[in-house]
Amino acid sequence: MNTVISKDGTRIAYDQTGHGPALVLVAGAFSYRKFPGQVELANLLSGSYTVYNYDRRGRGDSGDAASYAIEREIEDLNAIIDKAGGSAYVWGLSSGAVLALEAAASGSPITRLALHEPPFVVDPGDRLPPSDFTEQVGMLIAADRRAEAIKYFMTKGMGAPSFVISMMRMMPGVWSRLMAVAHTLPYDAALLKSYMKGQSLPQDRWSHLAIPTVVLEGTESPASLRHAAQQTAQVLPTAKLISKKGLGHTKKLHTAKIAEELTSFFAV
Repeated sequence: MNTVISKDGTRIAYDQTGHGPALVLVAGAFSYRKFPGQVELANLLSGSYTVYNYDRRGRGDSGDAASYAIEREIEDLNAIIDKAGGSAYVWGLSSGAVLALEAAASGSPITRLALHEPPFVVDPGDRLPPSDFTEQVGMLIAADRRAEAIKYFMTKGMGAPSFVISMMRMMPGVWSRLMAVAHTLPYDAALLKSYMKGQSLPQDRWSHLAIPTVVLEGTESPASLRHAAQQTAQVLPTAKLISKKGLGHTKKLHTAKIAEELTSFFAV
């Protein structure tokens, strides 16, 4: 394990593996650098890249601050990129894709960007989370009701059936990992707050981005995630969409397929 100090003094933990151009992995909700799928993907990519697999603040071995702001998470990513040599390729999954996109828009030195199923809700016909979703997640965590927060986030935010959470609770290893990072769910909710209203993505918000970008989506993914991926690719001026079976993220990651697509994109 290595560490770097972010701009606000927070310690951010990361693992560095492989050789080649720098590639930073940005995890989504519930994930962290030791999450099995994240480790497997880092290992697969380390044959071609120097992979920086880090714990977002509040997770794993990284520190945290008394209050949260998206700007602090962007600074964390910038600190990792600086440690990687001052510029890097970046892959972000789910809410991690939203963080990576916001970082790129703010001027982070990202040279190529891979956005893996950002969970925007862009179609009014898709299932919408409650209007007070972000506030409710925050209230549950503030009351230290982690198990309820996990269930609420997964069912109301991600659209998972309730029985899935019941099954997870019967798998101690899985449930313990979820509980360990549940307090960071308000961070992911904050990242998504402006983009979960069933409205089209703003045409001008990212129109200045000139970074080569790929948006990944699985053909097996829920319609809302596919709608989000397709519209993200449409509004980003340099983006292309890759839609294939096995690239979904709501079940077990098909890391070999993901690594293949990323290697093809970053190698250009």
